[in-house]
Amino acid sequence: MYGTLTPNWPKSFWDEQKRTSAAPLDLPEAEWIAALDITWHERVSGSFGTSLLDTFREVAAQLGQSPTDAQLAAAVQHRYEAHRRTQQLRPDVLPTLRALRADGLKIALVSDCTHELSDQWDDSELAEFFHATVFSCREGTRKPDPKLFLAAAERLAVPPESCLYVGDGGGDEMAGSAAVGMRPVLLTAPDWLENNAPGRPDETWPGLRATSLTEILRILAELAAG
Repeated sequence: MYGTLTPNWPKSFWDEQKRTSAAPLDLPEAEWIAALDITWHERVSGSFGTSLLDTFREVAAQLGQSPTDAQLAAAVQHRYEAHRRTQQLRPDVLPTLRALRADGLKIALVSDCTHELSDQWDDSELAEFFHATVFSCREGTRKPDPKLFLAAAERLAVPPESCLYVGDGGGDEMAGSAAVGMRPVLLTAPDWLENNAPGRPDETWPGLRATSLTEILRILAELAAG
């Protein structure tokens, strides 16, 4: 999702999303942002419960705070509203997805995400294009765990070897998808180069690359042609 179907946002953008949920909890913004950053692994793996409210309760507890249910509910709503702004799509997303569906291809989403995305997915304009979803917070693990990639193939009812996996490389997903037999394509849009720190493993990725999602259609055509 993030960085592939949406732009690769800088950290300042994500900090602004987190900041909005601090006020209902009566917590300093910088302290709340830092706490969310530190607990990212647990939150994205669903370790703090099955809901965003439970997650916020646990993060606040780690700060020594015990917000009321009303405060937590308000913080969750603020976060949901802010999170919708993170789902701005790349301009070529919908045309590419329509073309893939028109070709009769099955599509799955594999995302390292917290409950914000999974909770709001059914209302997303993307939902109708996907045959299956694999959200890390619901699966109890994160990339590059083979479980996530294998779940996608299983839910599409196809072998992993028949899957083209497209992503911006976060969570070591290129190596993770390749390890189960998928063919990975690294998406390196201009914002990828701007907002990713040097030294990421995928900088030297030797496999297939694309600078836009539209290129995926060309890559699929070339693979089909042998």
